[in-house]
Amino acid sequence: MIGLNEKLRLYGFNNLTKTLSFNIYDICYAKSAREQQDYIKYIDEQYNSERLTKILCDVTETIGAHVLNISKQDYEPQGASVTLLVSEDHVSDEDMDESCNMRNIRSRGQDIAGHLDKSHLTVHTYPEFHPDNAIATFRVDIDVSTCGEITPLKSLDYLIGSFDSDIITIDYRVRGFTRDEKGKKLFADHKITSIQDYIAAETLERYDAIDVNVYQSNIFHTKMMIKEIFLQNYLFNTDTYELAPKRRLEINDLLRREMIEIFSGMNIFE
Repeated sequence: MIGLNEKLRLYGFNNLTKTLSFNIYDICYAKSAREQQDYIKYIDEQYNSERLTKILCDVTETIGAHVLNISKQDYEPQGASVTLLVSEDHVSDEDMDESCNMRNIRSRGQDIAGHLDKSHLTVHTYPEFHPDNAIATFRVDIDVSTCGEITPLKSLDYLIGSFDSDIITIDYRVRGFTRDEKGKKLFADHKITSIQDYIAAETLERYDAIDVNVYQSNIFHTKMMIKEIFLQNYLFNTDTYELAPKRRLEINDLLRREMIEIFSGMNIFE
């Protein structure tokens, strides 16, 4: 992994803002309306606000930040959202409440100044299903925005592994500038040619991946789609042996079509 330039000497605070937007899609086949509703309920329970909070707290630790405040919400009929405010600086033990096994911070003004609008993590979930072809899709949107020396790119492998990720879209952008000790503007404080540089090789082997980058603007975009479909992993409350060979092929085709359309960002198979 490409790291920060340890020899970089700055004038004042590092004002660069680094934002990672991470979207994953989990595809499933649920053959009846009842099974589709059960799938939505299952996903809602699997990825409720408590579990999502745990994931974001782990991400915060991975990137070397510290939690300031947690806000979470489970929605009706489905879905959940969690927001964490984080700081690059250390948070003292007396400001932390360990109740409910979550790090809920009793924030003080001096702890959050300069961090509220720049350093935060959010997650939102969106389960849904097709009305006709029994394909259900679960989407998770995660945004990790940091300021200072910490970078959200370190969290990618953990995030990919935390969800059943069939389709992944990742956007990364460095905004603003900071100055070196001589006053020269620096529009980035770390080297990057592709988001894929920050993803483990064994993870990339499982996906087809393409990049769309705008280097002069420090904008990076990567799309990933799972290579192999093992049908049993995509069936909800159904075993493959219950399906005729022809139906297995049909379902496999429906799953792949859904993935290709999400990956390409357009309706191809109309």
